[in-house]
Order: sequence, then C-alpha cells, then structure tokens
Amino acid sequence: MYVKFLPSQYVLRYRKGKLVSEGAGLAFFFMEQYTTACAVPVSSQDADFIFEETTKDFQKVSIQGQLTYQITDCKQATNVMDFTVNLKNKQYFDDPMQKLSKRILNIAKVLVKGIVGNMQMTEALQESRDLAVTVLQQLQKNEEIKGLGVTPTGFSVLRIAPNPETARALEASAREEILRQSDDALYERRNASIEQERKVKENELNTEIKVEQKKKTIKETEIQTRQMVLERENEMQRIKTQSQLEQEQLKLDAEIELERKRKELAELRFENARKEADAEAYRIGAVMDAYSRLNADVLVALATLNMKPEQLIAQAFDKLAMGDNKIGTLNITPDLLQSLTERGNVNG
Repeated sequence: MYVKFLPSQYVLRYRKGKLVSEGAGLAFFFMEQYTTACAVPVSSQDADFIFEETTKDFQKVSIQGQLTYQITDCKQATNVMDFTVNLKNKQYFDDPMQKLSKRILNIAKVLVKGIVGNMQMTEALQESRDLAVTVLQQLQKNEEIKGLGVTPTGFSVLRIAPNPETARALEASAREEILRQSDDALYERRNASIEQERKVKENELNTEIKVEQKKKTIKETEIQTRQMVLERENEMQRIKTQSQLEQEQLKLDAEIELERKRKELAELRFENARKEADAEAYRIGAVMDAYSRLNADVLVALATLNMKPEQLIAQAFDKLAMGDNKIGTLNITPDLLQSLTERGNVNG
C-alpha cells in the first residue's frame, strides 16, 4: 500500500518498532502488519481559552484570549503524546493535539492565576497587554513546556471582564465618576473661562498701559527733538549772525584802512605836487633871473640856436613886417614857398 503525508506534517516511519525514516511530507509504500508512523503537525497551532480567576480583592474576573504555539521538537513530542496515525486514512488513533493544547493551557492558567491573584480588580481590568506579555515570557521559559517539545509563539488577552453584578456596580461607580469628572470639568471650564477672561482683560489693560507709555515716550521724544532742533537752529542763527557781524566788521575795517591809505596817498600826492611846484617855481625864477641880466639881442640869439630853418625864415619874415626898414621888392619863388609849406606840414 502507498501513503503520502502533507508538507506540514513531520512523519516518523517505524518498521517492526524501529525508526527507518523521518521528515516532513514523507510518501512511501508500506505493509500494514509491519509498518507504523507518527505524524506531528509542524505548523502553528491556536488554542482559545477562557479563564475564571480571582483578583487580590476577591473579585471574579473572566479572562478570554488565544494561545499560539508550534511543535519544534517532534521526537520529544512523540515521547509525551501519541501521534500514531492510521496509514489507511491518516487519522490519529487518539486526539494528541487536543490533549497537548489542554496541557499547555493548564500551564498558562496557572501562570495567569498567579499574576492576576496579585492585582486589584481595577488594575487587572486595565493591564491586559502587560498580562499577555508577562505570561508569554514565562511560558517560553517554562521547563514543562520545553519537555512537551513545543515553543509558545503568542499569547493574546482579548478581554478581561468582571462578573455581571460587579460589572453593574463598576458601571454605576464609573458613571458617577464620569458625572463627577464632568461636573469638575464643567467647573474647571468655567473657572478657566473666568481666568481666561481675566487674563484677556489684564492683557488689554497692560496693552493700553503700554500704548499710553509708548505715546508718552513718543511725545517726550518729539518734544526733545523739537527742543534740540530749536537749539540747533538758534545756535546756527547765532553763528550766522556772528559771522555776518564779523564779516561786516572786517569789511568796515577794510574800508577804514582803504580810506586811510587813500588819505595818506592824497596827502602824499599833494605834498609831492607842492614840492614839484616849488621846485618848478624855483627853477623858473632862477632862469628868469638869469635871463634878466642878459641883453635882448643875446636872448634872441640864444632862442634861435635850436630853431629849425623854416622857423628862422618865419621869424625873419615877422621882423621884416614889423621893422622900420622898408623893403622895395621881395621875391619869393614857388619852390621856396612849397619847401616852406611842406616842412611846415611835416612838422605839424
């Protein structure tokens, strides 16, 4: 006969009680009277649970969740559980997976009981995540679990709930707490609103004060600036006036000095003119005195020394006209007249 297993099954094949082959998804021919086989699932297995436990304050809680594990040591698992299958239909003679899951869940229940028993009910209701993490860590370290040839891979707590009576009491208490918190929140909101309004008004007042202070500062600055500008303008006007006065004084001093120098120059010119006149009068007087001692003919002779010929001729004509001597005939040739005329024109 021929049989073939799934790849998710680790098969141990025995012949006459001895292991002859093993592996995942084996397929082989066999004789029923001599061959047996164990098929161990190697895929992850899920086991749901609901634990009823008592908390530290003696309150009953229901813990609902799921445990995930995987058989990692198939030979060890076959030593503690019977995984023998009917080779004709590949069905287990027993139900090893249910027994294995139950054994693992019993170990987990003990661990959960120990943890929840040290918690207050309200704490247990809020610590589902931490509870799951702690139980999984303890399962992975548990020697009994290792002896089963399995490895826990997940432990989830889906729900932790008290019994109905306790739940109603908790709901009432929670409702009252919620109402109280709502009232407190309303009171706090009102107080916060009042405080916020006070802060807003205070901020507005502070803002107005700062604005007034700013205006005051600006006004004082403007006054100081105007005062500085006026002082500066006055100083510039004073400097300008002083400069004008100094310039006018310098101009006046210059005019006075110029008039003084003009006066000195006029006096000097007058003095020089007077001296020149005195000198000229003295010279003329000396000449006239010298001339007065000379004969008239001598003076005439001296006067004619520097005369030009035409002047001498003219003087001769003059004397002839004024003299007592009578001239019967005087011939003046045209050439002589032209010569005298040309010389006169040249000299003129």
